[in-house]
Formats: sequence, C-alpha cells, structure tokens
Amino acid sequence: MSGQETTAARCAVLVGPYTSGKTTLMEALLFAAEAIPRKGSVPQGSTLGDFSPEARRRQMTVEPNVSHCEYLGDRWSFIDCPGSVELSQDRNSSLMAADIAVVVAEPEPSRALTLAPIFKVLDDFKIPHILFVNKMDKSEARVRDLLEALQAVSSKPLVLRQVPIRDGEQISGFVDLVSERAYRYKDSATSDPIQMPEGIKEREGEARQVMLESLADFDDTLLEQLLEDQIPATGEVYGQLTKDLREDLIVPVLFGSAEASNGITRLWKALRHETPPPETTAERLSIPLGDEFSASVIRVFHQAHTGKMTLARVWNGGAKDGMTIGGERVSGLYRMMGSDNLKIAEAGLGELIAFGRMENPQTGNLLRDGERIENPDMASPETLKPVFGLAITPKNRQDEVKLTGSIAKLIEEDPSLELEHNADTHQMLIWGQGEIHLQLAVEHLSSKFHVEVETARQQTAYKETIKRGTKQHSRFKRQSGGHGQFGDVQIEISPQPRGKGFEFVDKIVGGSVPRQYIPSVETGAREYLQRGPLGFPVVDVAVTLFDGQFHSVDSSDMAFKTAGRLAMSEGMPNCQPVLLEPIYDVTISVPNEFTSKIHGLVSGRRGQILGFEAKPGWDGWDNLKCHLPQAELQDLIIELRSLTFGVGSFEHSFDHLQELTGRLADKVIQSQQSDDAH
Repeated sequence: MSGQETTAARCAVLVGPYTSGKTTLMEALLFAAEAIPRKGSVPQGSTLGDFSPEARRRQMTVEPNVSHCEYLGDRWSFIDCPGSVELSQDRNSSLMAADIAVVVAEPEPSRALTLAPIFKVLDDFKIPHILFVNKMDKSEARVRDLLEALQAVSSKPLVLRQVPIRDGEQISGFVDLVSERAYRYKDSATSDPIQMPEGIKEREGEARQVMLESLADFDDTLLEQLLEDQIPATGEVYGQLTKDLREDLIVPVLFGSAEASNGITRLWKALRHETPPPETTAERLSIPLGDEFSASVIRVFHQAHTGKMTLARVWNGGAKDGMTIGGERVSGLYRMMGSDNLKIAEAGLGELIAFGRMENPQTGNLLRDGERIENPDMASPETLKPVFGLAITPKNRQDEVKLTGSIAKLIEEDPSLELEHNADTHQMLIWGQGEIHLQLAVEHLSSKFHVEVETARQQTAYKETIKRGTKQHSRFKRQSGGHGQFGDVQIEISPQPRGKGFEFVDKIVGGSVPRQYIPSVETGAREYLQRGPLGFPVVDVAVTLFDGQFHSVDSSDMAFKTAGRLAMSEGMPNCQPVLLEPIYDVTISVPNEFTSKIHGLVSGRRGQILGFEAKPGWDGWDNLKCHLPQAELQDLIIELRSLTFGVGSFEHSFDHLQELTGRLADKVIQSQQSDDAH
C-alpha cells in the first residue's frame, strides 16, 4: 500500500534515549517536507520543539513536542517524545497515538542497552517500528558490531535496509539493499545516486542475502525462491518488507545523520510507503470502528495563556469546533505546532488535534459522541509507579490551597506524578520518577502556575515501642476557685507483639473510676502516643486501667483525660523504649549482567536479600527481591540507574517495622531532639 492509498492523516512517534537526537530528527523531517523554512538547532535554542524555558535551559525534551506537515500529498503528525528515563510516562502515553514509531539510536554498541525498555513497550503494544541509527557521520563502530548489540535488546529481528559507504573513517553514503542502488550524502540535501563502489559489492551482497533470509522466515514463496537461487523481484521485496513491518514482525534498520540531513529522504520514503493507516492502528488498540465520532486522549497540556488543551487522536467520524463531547462543548479546535496552537474548524480521520478548554477529559479517556469513557476497553499503558519523593512547601503560606490545585493540574498532564499528605511525618510529598522529574515539576509550578515552592528530603517515618512493662500511678489535681480538676488513675503499660497496635483494657471494679470517665482515660493515653519518650509516634503498646480515684465534684472528662496522658508520660520512659524503622519490600529489576552489582548495592544500604528470579516477560532480566529500610530508599533510584545505564528500576511497598539500635539509632534520636529544641 502506498502513501496515496489513504487520505487519512498518519502519526509517527519519535522515541529514543536522551541525546539520541530525536528533536533534531524531527527538525530534519519537517524541513524536508517544507513545513519549516529552516532547521533549528538544539544548542542554539531555535528548534520548533523544546520551546519551553525548562527544555531550552536543559537542552533536552521535557514534554511531548507535536508537529504537522504534508509530504508528497500525505498528511502527517509527529510527536517527539522525551528521552529521559524519568519522563517515560509521556513516551508511553504518546505511543498510543502512533501508527508507527521511529526509534532513534546512537551508533554506539555500548549504549544499545538503553533501548531495552523502549523496545519492550513497543512489543507489548505491537507497535510497528523502524530503527533509525542517527549520528552515523560521527560513528567509528562497525555496523556488524552495532547491529549485534542492538539485536540483543530487541525481541524482533532487526532487518538491515542499508549498508554504509566509507571513505576512510568517514561514512559518505549508503547502498539500499532492496534496490541495490548506491547514494552519496549531501549536507542538508537529497543524496546523489552514484555507481556502486567496487569495494562494497561483496559486503552488499552478503547483507542483502541476510535481509532476504530474514524476510523468508515469514513468507514461504520467498523462501522457495531463495532455495532455488531465484532473485526475487524488487517490488516483491518491498511488499514483503511493508507487510512484515505493519504486522510488527520485523524492525527495519536505517542509517543517517539528522544534523546533516543524511538519510532523511530515505526515512521519509519508508514512512510514506510502509506506515499502516489509522484504521489498522485503531483495530490494534481495540478501538471500536464506526461512523460516530471517537477520539482517544493522548495527553493534557495546561498552558499559561490558553488554559487546558486536550491532545487527542481522531479514530472515527470527524471533530468540529463547537461540538459537544461528554456533556462539554468544545471551545476551540487546534493543531499544535511547537509552541503555536493553529485554530481549525474541523478535523477528520487520523488527525492529531487539541480541544480547547474542556475540563473533564483525562489522559487515556475515549471521547465519543455525547460521552466520555474514563476507562475504555482499549490498549493503554500502565501508570508508572513513583520511585523518588520530595517534601514540598509553598514559600508563601497563602499559596497552600493554590499549590494543591496546581499540583493536581501537573498530575493531569503527567499521571506518573503523585501527591501525598503523609500522616506520620505531616509532610506534603510530591512523588515521581527521579530527581530531574521532580525538578521539572517544581519549575512548572513556578512558570505555569506562579507558585514558588521549597523542597526538602522526605522524613523517614520512624516509630517507637517498648520492650518491657511497668505500672504507673498518676494524679491530676488542680484547684483554682469554684470547681477544681481531679483525676487519679493506676495503669499498667505493657508491650504488644509487632504489628498488634494499641490496645486499651478496662479492668476497673467497684467503681473506683466511674464508667463515664473511662473513655477519657483511653483518649488521654492515645493522645500521648503521638510522641513518645524518644520523640516519635508509639506503636504496639497495651494500656490496662485497673484502679483509680475520683471526686464527686471536681472530677470530669478533661481531668481523667489529662490524668491518663500524664500516667503515660511518667510511665513510658521506664519501659525501655526502643526505636523502630520502617522496612520496605523492594523488587529491583535489572538486566542480569548487573545482578551481581545490585547485590552490593543492597548490602551497602543495610538491606536483606531475599532472592532473585527471572523477570516475567523480560528476556535476560532479573527481579531481585529484598528488604530495605525506608531511610535507604531516598536516593536508591539515582544509584541504581547509575549502575545500569539508566534502565534499572524498582517497586516498593511497606512491609514491617524493625528495631533499630546502636549508633544509627542514637543519631536519629539526637536529630529528632535537636529539631524539637528548635
């Protein structure tokens, strides 16, 4: 099927690791399509995408960049995704709009591993994809070594479509393995056809045979031709490549240099002729087809001047400005083009559009005529679980309500952010995928919502308990004219098994404490538990009220509550209080070549290794299970990624409280007492 066989707009999503050159590639594709007058430069801050202050300052993509163009009569949308592993949620969500993905890689075999999580998402959702090896003009690696390294992280066979032509150490052109034509690169222009150099013919023949054999694995007719030493027709080879790519059976590999515009025309040809139509994509995503309008929400953007913009892909029918979706009237229909929102009156099948000022739609929703389906029965990525948290407070206390609302809008944009009000430490915590992720969130709070905040390390939720019991007799008595206050209690404090919690036992006989005051004694005891003798909340303690006295006039609920709290404060220091630290159940996922390093990482953080096993669905990866103290989780993700080329990850959940003694405990207690003193 050629590009002319569909009038619907198609969508290509550019993905790849940080520094692979996706934004520069999008510039080159748009320039070749004459959608922009000149190619922008990332270092100079002049690209169509990466237009935000945060992106320009870091020279990296920090949110999806959307663009549109026409190429030889075909309509296209592009999404350039962030490459940072900390911004993977945006990549995963954007891929739900893709008819095809272009995986951009650097020509360094040592960096091939960084593509593993990307290939896994593409495989999970059966997204057809092309591998574009960028920066080939600066490569010193042998193509054979590079392809071997890349194949190790791809479950689908990589099918080389070109072999490079070298002049000394420089790559000056390529040979197309299907047409067997040679081309010489020209900077910022279409390559010139040349005579195939004699020195490359043997290598080209070998590479072409490997390509045909790869295709023959999926076609019996082609296999018979090869077995009979017949040369398949060029058109048949192109047809088989297109069929296999669309069925996500193979990954074609193309080379080039986005900066020099080398290989861009060849990439455009592959996209134009081999990308499936949006109807095929909708079927793959399990989106019902029909005449009525439907569109899936890819992402939400909150913009300073236009408010909320809902980016969506149209799968059925057409969208019109002013139409009603899910009870909301569409107030503006736009094509997003970098920093510009280009207003349009209507949009048809396959188009990537933005609805203006709709309050309800969220990422992943399916919009249909008159309804909004929050959890549609369609393929969609899971929200990434948080691995890094910071305490956050507004610089201006009057901004507390505004801060909560602004973070809610950030979470609308990026669901992998979370907000937590921690009951143990009384901190407001913002959670995300890493340090850069949260730095960007803080910067967006300032630039988009004008809320300035301060951040700090999250506090560890230490607790304390007791190791032995005691009996305590305490009396609260106060006389100040008129009725006084009198409450007298005798209690027994005793330790409970770990995890049992607090228990209050009433053993009053003979009315020594009237029945109406006994709940007040329990209330006083519970209030004390908020801060024990070491300065932390108390857990796993039983309190038994077994005797007391009252005054017929001066006793009251307040007096007995105060007496109960006083008895606890006087008795608890005699119960051998001990510090407890939270221990988390942690599963660390890494390629198995790093498993031995992770053993050292865990033991160096006072962890207990419970075992490891193969990670389900991930060939060559391990899940290492361990217990780690919460205090050691703070920056675990930073060190883990440093050890694993950025691909390691972990999940964690609270497991139990464990006694902490020795110098570490002394240091924690001293720090708490110092904070209390201030």
